[in-house]
Amino acid sequence: MQLPTGHLTYCTNIHPGENWPSHFAALKQNFPGIKAQLSPDAPMGIGLRLSNVASTELDQFTAMSQFKQWLADNDAYVFTMNGFPYGEFHHIVVKDQVHAPDWTTKLRVDYTLRMFRILFQLLPKGMDGGISTSPLSYRHWYSTQEEFKEATSLATRNILEVAAVLIKKYRETGVIMHLDIEPEPDGILETGEEFIQWYEQVLLPMGRDIVAKKFDVDEDEAENLIKQHITLCYDICHFAIGYEEHQNIIDQLAEKGIEVGKIQISAALKADLPQDADREEVRAAFDRFDEPTYLHQVVAKKVTGHVKRYPDLPEALADIENPLMVQWRAHFHVPIFTEEYGPVQSTQSDIMDVLRIQKKNSFTNHLEVETYTWGVLPDAKKLPINDSIARELNWVKDQLSNLSS
Repeated sequence: MQLPTGHLTYCTNIHPGENWPSHFAALKQNFPGIKAQLSPDAPMGIGLRLSNVASTELDQFTAMSQFKQWLADNDAYVFTMNGFPYGEFHHIVVKDQVHAPDWTTKLRVDYTLRMFRILFQLLPKGMDGGISTSPLSYRHWYSTQEEFKEATSLATRNILEVAAVLIKKYRETGVIMHLDIEPEPDGILETGEEFIQWYEQVLLPMGRDIVAKKFDVDEDEAENLIKQHITLCYDICHFAIGYEEHQNIIDQLAEKGIEVGKIQISAALKADLPQDADREEVRAAFDRFDEPTYLHQVVAKKVTGHVKRYPDLPEALADIENPLMVQWRAHFHVPIFTEEYGPVQSTQSDIMDVLRIQKKNSFTNHLEVETYTWGVLPDAKKLPINDSIARELNWVKDQLSNLSS
């Protein structure tokens, strides 16, 4: 739905279904009821997540025609898509394979270009569209600095191949579509600072020459075109895990002219680690969250203010008595409407900080709630999935209405 601060929706990765028929069935079952609670009298957007298999099936005339008709019948539109998970996202062990195939591969390029072909057909007239994607690759797949550097370079070149297609489409049609790079823990790009460094030290130096030659423009115009089509996905959960200062990162992006394509509104878990008491209660609380499907990286703050990174929750739990650590933040995407999860809390306050900045001076017009770990809620707070999604979106609407800018 369109708010004064942008288009607000939720990511459909919450709905199971890895092929298009099953995903479309889940949309038809769930979306009308969600829209009826949130935007009964005005159009509402969808944050569409498609696996590679689903994208190949939707990228067919009959399936696309049926979906477009369903969107029209339900007063719905697609303006943002999630192109990060290539394969299955439900009912299997995902872990680090959420990055596979990564941006060093042609498979990732082909999938992303297909997703943009789909988005172009669905995007309402006069609206920009974006697709969020992996932060190049998973850093622990590379054992040496040279391998890491080579992967970064190859991934960047492949991203510029996608950018060239988007630039060409823009010059032909005037439609702006952007690839939204999503830093996350243990990605090659895992922080805002790393994203900015990559953008300025790798992407632009490589891209200026490629784009200038391909489109017969000078390097300044080439840089402007890159900045229009390669943007940041600001996932609040991921930035909160790293204890990043949101205002500082957002100010740096603005100063450097780097656009934010989308805010993913999401929450991590956090807990203070007592220095003079038993940590068993915190251990037990986090142990309850230790599930086998996704990576749950933990970033611990030390007494010195520095951080220590654990690649998954079990490694952190094994080190919970470490007296140098004073706080944990863990990668979860828990429901955002509440801050309290027993002995642990969520990073809901980080969401409020970013929404306050967005309300004061909108730095993107794409807002997408991404919650997918619903089982962590106490039974008393659990609702049917449609009501749960509506509650999340209504919470965001209320914050944007009530927060002082």
